[in-house]
Amino acid sequence: MAGEDVVSIQGLWTAFGTGREQVVIHKDLDLSMQPGEVVSLVGGSGTGKTVLLRQMLGLEKPYRGEVTVLGEPAAQLGRRGAASRVGMLFQQGALFSAFSVLDNIAFPLRELRKLPDALVYDTALVKLQMVGLGPQHASKMPSDLSGGMVKRVALARALAMDPPLLLLDEPTAGLDPHGSDEFVELLRSLHRELGLTVVMVTHDLDTLFALSSRVLVLAEKRVLVHGTPQEVAAYDHPFVREFFQGERGRRAMTPIERIVPAPASRTED
Repeated sequence: MAGEDVVSIQGLWTAFGTGREQVVIHKDLDLSMQPGEVVSLVGGSGTGKTVLLRQMLGLEKPYRGEVTVLGEPAAQLGRRGAASRVGMLFQQGALFSAFSVLDNIAFPLRELRKLPDALVYDTALVKLQMVGLGPQHASKMPSDLSGGMVKRVALARALAMDPPLLLLDEPTAGLDPHGSDEFVELLRSLHRELGLTVVMVTHDLDTLFALSSRVLVLAEKRVLVHGTPQEVAAYDHPFVREFFQGERGRRAMTPIERIVPAPASRTED
């Protein structure tokens, strides 16, 4: 798949409502993502960051424009079941409360209705260990888990079918600093080992600088600017100044090991 866009969005309009009540969130938005990138989407409230993730999953149809994921229209991907090619980690984990840890992880595998139960069980157990949890946690219920463990189980479920693309919605939200650092290191390790392409929505600057090879700023209904975190942080725009250039932003910009080389930055006029 080298050289092909993992995600390509062209001429995207996102609108809700009709007539005079219609609200346009995105207008002629274009973006693309390359294999192996970790791309963070940032923007103010109402800029449609999570909506973009849902459109990549094929769960939400754009008003106008094209969303192509892994070489095919996202809507087609959604109809066939996106879990085999795109993993999604929701902000609160979204575990099934009536399912055990292992059954949560096994859910997308069982939905295939093609694998023997023994293989489903073994695969789910491998994914559980992949996110740093031992088999002693397999029979626990979501209500028995800490916030950090919920995130790990939800991540294991997102990776159950070995998707090449992983979408993360506020992956470290609700975690204390130590738990956040551990989860970031887990994501860094899995990205490296599995060769994932990652799209992440986050407000946490430490997470953004630790993981991102590229940042896309959503503002004025489009991708305002994109580049490395450091390049974007230097862009002169009110939202960028407020988001990146305060005390937390300066602290987060301390030089760290990059995950992957980032492509040359560009701005969209």
